[in-house]
Parts: sequence; structure tokens; C-alpha cells
Amino acid sequence: MKKIEVLGTGCPSCEKAYNEINKAVQGLGWTEGADYSLEKVQDTVQIVQRGIFMTPGIVVDGKVMSSGKVPRQGQILDWLK
Repeated sequence: MKKIEVLGTGCPSCEKAYNEINKAVQGLGWTEGADYSLEKVQDTVQIVQRGIFMTPGIVVDGKVMSSGKVPRQGQILDWLK
């Protein structure tokens, strides 16, 4: 099961990143809880502790995949495979 986290304070870019990830996992036919978990992390202390200084940050299975931009669908799918 993939653990996906979107790190950010709730700004429009963070929400867009969260929505893009949702679209990607739905496109893969994945089921939340069985194939993946998707969590928003909005606590600034946790965000900085993970090395994210520009949001949104995307973390997959504990690895920072992106910071400071909304990823494209192709990038997200590459991270999840």
C-alpha cells in the first residue's frame, strides 16, 4: 500500500495538488485503504521537519517527490508505479 502525503497549509496550489493525486489514483482504479492512503499534512512544524520549504510538498512512502509546484498527472503516475 502506498502512503501519499500532501504537505501544505491549505493554499490553492496545495488543494490542486491533492485533487490531482486523487484523480491519478482513481485513474489507476485504486481503492483508498487497500491500495493507498492519502493524507493532508498542514502542520507547519511537520512540513519543515520533512525539508519542505515551499508548498505544496508531495511525499510518497516517506520520500519527498516534489516541493513548491503542482505535479502533472504523468509525474504522479510515475511516482506511484
